Amino acid sequence: MLLGGAGLSSAMAGTLSGCGFTPVYGPDGAGRTLTGSIRADDPVTRRDFNFVSALEDRLGPPGDGVFHLAYTIDITETERGAVRTVGATRNLMRGQLRYVLTRADGTAVTDGQVGANTAYSLTSTQLATLAAREDAELRLVRMLVDAMVSRLMIDPALQTPA
Repeated sequence: MLLGGAGLSSAMAGTLSGCGFTPVYGPDGAGRTLTGSIRADDPVTRRDFNFVSALEDRLGPPGDGVFHLAYTIDITETERGAVRTVGATRNLMRGQLRYVLTRADGTAVTDGQVGANTAYSLTSTQLATLAAREDAELRLVRMLVDAMVSRLMIDPALQTPA
């Protein structure tokens, strides 16, 4: 017997709830716990401002500040493309984000690190190269935030007890 759309959904829900599955944005999921509740370190550099902006895009602006996020971002660049008569044509940016999430009272909740990489082209003008580099750094910081938020969403320490 084949199950229709509703029957299949019911069967899947029953199966997943039996194994302890909690939807991230469900009533007891970490998505609700984290939305609007993380206050990151105050930004100092352009990279920090990009980080805080990307974090607030994902989780909303910090409201009550239940959690504090301390972080460091390390970015390195290496040449990846070269033409013999022209020189370097492409740079690779590798980023690493280390973070510690604590409660407002200072109790550590979780920590970790994530990484990502992107690249940009070196062009014939300095201005265009600078614009491409800044855009690549923005993309990289957003990827790091996405990776960190994904990890936080599935972190058992942030799941609301049933």
